[in-house]
Amino acid sequence: MKITFHGAAGTVTGSQHLIEVNGRRIMLDCGLFQGKRKESYELNRRGFCDGNTVDCLILSHAHIDHSGNIPCLVKSGFNGDILCTQATRDLCAVMLMDSAHIQEQDLLFVNKQRQRNQQQLFEPLYSKEDVVRAMAQFVGISPKRKREILPGIFLTFIEAGHMLGSANILLDIHEEESGRDLRLVYSGDIGRPGIPIIRDPAPITEGTDILIMESTYGNRTHPPYPDSERELERIVNETYRRGGCLLIPAFAVGRTQQLVYALHKLYLNRDIPKLPIYVDSPLATRVTDIFRLHPEAYDQEIREFILKGNNDNPFGFDTLRYTQSVAESKELNFLREPAIIISASGMMEAGRILHHLRNRISDPKNTILVTGWQAPNTLGRRIVEGHETVKIFGEEFPLRAKVEVLTGFSGHADRDGLLAWAGAMEQKPTHTFLVHGEEEASTALAAALKEKLQFKQIEIPAPHQEFQV
Repeated sequence: MKITFHGAAGTVTGSQHLIEVNGRRIMLDCGLFQGKRKESYELNRRGFCDGNTVDCLILSHAHIDHSGNIPCLVKSGFNGDILCTQATRDLCAVMLMDSAHIQEQDLLFVNKQRQRNQQQLFEPLYSKEDVVRAMAQFVGISPKRKREILPGIFLTFIEAGHMLGSANILLDIHEEESGRDLRLVYSGDIGRPGIPIIRDPAPITEGTDILIMESTYGNRTHPPYPDSERELERIVNETYRRGGCLLIPAFAVGRTQQLVYALHKLYLNRDIPKLPIYVDSPLATRVTDIFRLHPEAYDQEIREFILKGNNDNPFGFDTLRYTQSVAESKELNFLREPAIIISASGMMEAGRILHHLRNRISDPKNTILVTGWQAPNTLGRRIVEGHETVKIFGEEFPLRAKVEVLTGFSGHADRDGLLAWAGAMEQKPTHTFLVHGEEEASTALAAALKEKLQFKQIEIPAPHQEFQV
């Protein structure tokens, strides 16, 4: 068996791992690289293989750094099955279409400049038509339903607890050449126990021979989730007393729904004042509708919340508004009373959040609340690092708004959570590959796995590095 790590190797984005066994090629995830715009564009455009050579794609979850390159693969000739959970399929239907739309809009601006400079115009990585073709190849499979996907290769999805529909990928493989029976586990992204809305990650107690594991927070721990809700309460109230606006750049999938649910509880308990709350993200609005379609993925807490009669819709209450049109979004620029605006994108590289930042980033009454990991070279990373000025739409703005960071809302397991997930395996892997992490995080997790769990052979792959196992 050969494994090649084409993405999320030494970084956190662009998950793309290729398994070659029994004369077949199986891709695990097919994500977009995110970060510095020009560099990411080149990486995504270059690709790494002809889609005609891939037999099937297995998708761990719908986040764009895991799914966003699927239309490119289809465009290059891939016509095999795209296997995922039903919720992941539904989320991809709106998320990939949104990704195509963002690319088209971004290039309208970029190409105007290139045309003026008489440079060759860029084309989007893929179009909405490419997304439609790709969606025809998705096949939904429920967790814990073992299925033969290729001769001698069986797939089982295990609940990952990271976001709606997320799954660990378990492959039981009979290797024809050697006669070996092997198990390979790919973690995708591992979630955190006790986070509201979705189920907790399920342990893979029997273990595995080969483990491909994420390491995003391999060197850090998160505060307990209840502490983060209390911090959210503090930040809302402090911003309200200053007469400011609380801007929350949030990933449209998962993080937005978490925040809405947390604010709903705070509002019902009268822990925060009655103030207008806006979700200004068309994608987040569509995704929230998909959340409502999949109560089978809910955890016990949110089921009890609904059954208590608080509201049969945990993602809606009387001070919350989901904006739809561009005109509604622009009207938020004229708000003068305290308010909360939740808007995408989470790394502040695109979307309506940029307009809100441009309008409010230089007013010290306002607060910018960062609740997710920020890739290097993104606007979000520069704001978290406290740059005196930041560039938005090509114009410099002084950063005077208060910046708060809450990692407790993260959907990723921290160092302790990653060790607990791996430590639940009775059979320890003979080969472990750490991906989806910056170098410092992956190195720290590798040391902890060796010291605390006695894992033997641990590799941190470089981009495009191959391994025979």
